[in-house]
Amino acid sequence: MSQPDAALIEQVRTGLAGRGAGVDVDQVASVLRAGGRVVGDETLRALVEALERESFGAGPLESLLREPGVTDVLVNGAGQVFVDRGAGLEAATVTFADDAAVRRLAQRLAAGGGRRLDEASPFVDVRLRDGTRLHAALAPVARPGTLLSLRVPARRVFTLDELVARQLMSAGGARVLADIVASRTAFLVSGGTGSGKTTLLAALLSRVPATERIVLVEDSAELRPAHPHVVALECRPPNVEGAGDIALRDLVRQALRMRPDRLVVGEVRGAEVVDLLAALNTGHEGGCSTVHANSAADVPARLEALAMTAGVGREAAQAQMLAGMRVVVHLRRAADGGRRLAEVGVLCAEQGGLGCLTALAAEPGGRLVPGPAAGELERLLDDGQP
Repeated sequence: MSQPDAALIEQVRTGLAGRGAGVDVDQVASVLRAGGRVVGDETLRALVEALERESFGAGPLESLLREPGVTDVLVNGAGQVFVDRGAGLEAATVTFADDAAVRRLAQRLAAGGGRRLDEASPFVDVRLRDGTRLHAALAPVARPGTLLSLRVPARRVFTLDELVARQLMSAGGARVLADIVASRTAFLVSGGTGSGKTTLLAALLSRVPATERIVLVEDSAELRPAHPHVVALECRPPNVEGAGDIALRDLVRQALRMRPDRLVVGEVRGAEVVDLLAALNTGHEGGCSTVHANSAADVPARLEALAMTAGVGREAAQAQMLAGMRVVVHLRRAADGGRRLAEVGVLCAEQGGLGCLTALAAEPGGRLVPGPAAGELERLLDDGQP
């Protein structure tokens, strides 16, 4: 079916709006006749489908969001749409008629998530009904036009074996990570944006014994481990009046009252790290989280900075990390767009503070080679506790 051009879609949309009419074949045909346009049945059906997507789905982006393997869709104004299918960003053939069309889509999607998006509030971050994460910024604050960033949730949970087949790690790396989960050693998955942190954490949580209860705490629901006993708490942003928000730190405290065998914070990005570390130091073994960091060596400084937002000093934060959160699993996104396990590190006390020493490092082919902290990692896994 041939796709109608953006100008024709906009003409019909404006005509329907002027009549207060809904989207159906008869109304669309009537608007076309009134404008002196005659089209075939195939084009008419394509127009109706395009208008329905604009009214109820993600407009011209809907087909990209539904495409298997797509992780991100980015819109830079009316004329630039990019898609990530797992190998880096590619230009898409989809475009918008003008920036007003991008703006309308952004505002409709935001409203569907109960959020406001206008000149007084030109930014929004919201989870859509299907789990897609939307961030939007309106022009003229944003350039070259209204910007949309859509993160598509994983449609299914990968097993460790499947991640090995996708070359995220070697078979030896998968065995080490499975041992970390089995030993109930608390761990962090670190890496940059799009490095596969959530994908790997979901696969690891799927290895938790079925007799254990997993309690997830997330800013926006993304983790869906294949496990028979998972419950979750999700943050709530303020409503249009600026009230009613529920912060991640509040949810971590509530989760501790829910008898978690494994307390999981989807991502630590603020003061909630203090509550997570406190939990890991008071009998809640096997907890885990993700954190943005450029390398495993950067993780201690990153956690210290987050702890400072809660008023916890550097030395106190280091002491809690050493006692509760010892292992760091670092992922890196390669130049070809693929995600890779880069190293497994262990937090250790060193002169001048806290460091993360390499226990296992991945060679270019994926094989893990021992590092300075290999013996300490082996001891942690043998002890079965941090």
